[in-house]
Amino acid sequence: MLFQVLDSKNECRGIFHDGQIVQNPTGLKLSKTWAPSKNFEAKNLDFGILWARGQTLGQACPEELKPRWQKLTRKANSFLKSFSSAKVNLSDVCFYDLVPEKFLLDFYECRNKITEHVFSTYQRPENHDFMRDLIGLLNNIKSHEVNIDLKNLDYTNEKVRLGLNKVKDCPTRVVYNPWTTVTGRLASGEGSFPILTLNKELRSAIKPQNDCFIELDYNAAELRVLFGLLGQQQPEGDVHEWISSNIFKGKYDRDKTKKKVFSWLYNPKAKNKKLNEYLNRDKIYNQYYIDGHVNTLFGRKIKAPEAKAVNYLIQSTTSDMFLTSAIEIDKMLTNKKSFVSFCIHDSLVLDFSIEDKPMIEGLISSFSQTRFGKMRTNLSIGKDFGSMKKIS
Repeated sequence: MLFQVLDSKNECRGIFHDGQIVQNPTGLKLSKTWAPSKNFEAKNLDFGILWARGQTLGQACPEELKPRWQKLTRKANSFLKSFSSAKVNLSDVCFYDLVPEKFLLDFYECRNKITEHVFSTYQRPENHDFMRDLIGLLNNIKSHEVNIDLKNLDYTNEKVRLGLNKVKDCPTRVVYNPWTTVTGRLASGEGSFPILTLNKELRSAIKPQNDCFIELDYNAAELRVLFGLLGQQQPEGDVHEWISSNIFKGKYDRDKTKKKVFSWLYNPKAKNKKLNEYLNRDKIYNQYYIDGHVNTLFGRKIKAPEAKAVNYLIQSTTSDMFLTSAIEIDKMLTNKKSFVSFCIHDSLVLDFSIEDKPMIEGLISSFSQTRFGKMRTNLSIGKDFGSMKKIS
């Protein structure tokens, strides 16, 4: 049963369904809509934005509906501009209480038609349910403001002065776009706080809203994914030290081992007999690269040139493995004071309350359990994001 969400605020939630606005949708068997909303249970729903692989309604709109959709969106933007000029705070009131009902009916009926078009012409993505849960996580992250405090920065540091514009008067919410990159790795969305590109010298300006930040990340995540794809047991300790000891027999130290491994792994022309005897790069290439596409265990099919196949396979699988764990951590923190603050590539940062301290062991345990077995997890803690100290 197709519907559209009218508002994301719990106190004035409503839907458009069957040509009318329903403010109490309890009891309706809803099944399809355009995009997730935090105040509607996403389980068992299908989302048009996922079927359309992240396209906007305007991008997915069929040609015959474009004039109507463009006219309606211009009118909606005019309403928003007038509310802004009148200093109306849309966090306090419901948008659909402020505009004529006829406009709402036309606007959401057009949304319905575009959504219906997507469901009738696109195929359901294999990773739909994962992406649905991921959007839920990203919406939760976006709902929290970044706590920025510039007072204690070291202004004698030239890098601080040059990078100050990145955090001064910038958006205060972290917005991710999960469709920008080929591999599915998160990128910054429009209007986001620049957490992914923030200078290390400016990280101390990021303060928790609770008592501290806790950061979880995997030891050598991409190499551990390689072990997993090959069906090999995960080393218990540091992967680079394990390779140095067991494959190179102590010939190289950790740093040199790391450089050798990555220069071999992502360069198909590079040869290293010892590495390939144990970590058979060709095996995963032949298994997961089919007809010009990388096919991952997380349901992604990525068009890739041969030279990039192993790179795309490992990076995409690593990202989705990490995001699966991040989703589970977010669910564990439901109705807790602590929350997921942001992700930086393959590390998860929690804004943590001391009252949730008994959860730490369980959070680490959950994060460590992956489809490739138990992975060694690093734990760091800090009073601000610039003072994170590795604990384990």
